[in-house]
Amino acid sequence: MCGRFTLIIAPEALAKVFNLQEVPEIEHRYNIAPSQTVAAIRHIGDHNELVFLKWGLIPSWLEDHSHAPINARSETILDKQIFRHAIKYNRCIIPASGFYEWLPQGDHKQPYYIRMNSSFVGFAGLWETTKADDGTDVVTCCVLTTIANEVVKPIHDRMPVILHSDDYSFWLNRNMHDPHELLGLYKPYPSDLMVAYKVPDLVNNARFDSASCIVQM
Repeated sequence: MCGRFTLIIAPEALAKVFNLQEVPEIEHRYNIAPSQTVAAIRHIGDHNELVFLKWGLIPSWLEDHSHAPINARSETILDKQIFRHAIKYNRCIIPASGFYEWLPQGDHKQPYYIRMNSSFVGFAGLWETTKADDGTDVVTCCVLTTIANEVVKPIHDRMPVILHSDDYSFWLNRNMHDPHELLGLYKPYPSDLMVAYKVPDLVNNARFDSASCIVQM
């Protein structure tokens, strides 16, 4: 699964990679948690845009908003009603510099930071729009997951679906509505492009967002 991640990137680099029309205003984030807002890339009309979405997917028809999945298993995504519309029509890319997982060690769960060799990558994501109690639109999202690679496997059996840059346009193509054509993208990210190390328990507090979260122990 993916329950926390980071985004530590210069806005200019983000705009260049995703061909954004404007340089976005974003800050470094070291402890992005469920229900918080996350930066995401969508293709609207004839261009890409960066938007801020609430992490936890809520389709418009879902009455129980307490059930807002933050992850979607890529292997079973077509079997779950909650994801069927989004995987066909509402795909997004969630930029990230790394993510956290926890390894049980006796009574303690040791947090690990798993980062990529590049400054950032794109998680495969889905988005949906629903209505808040006051009638305003709320746009939500989730992250697709796949089996862990050799770096992540000793810590957790799941990891985010990390897209290669050559696949960004294909994933964002809103004219492509056959989810079976996406199956080849759900492979684990190459192990030789990632590293994992222990970090302090500071990350356990979702309200704590500081570079101290990713300091290697």
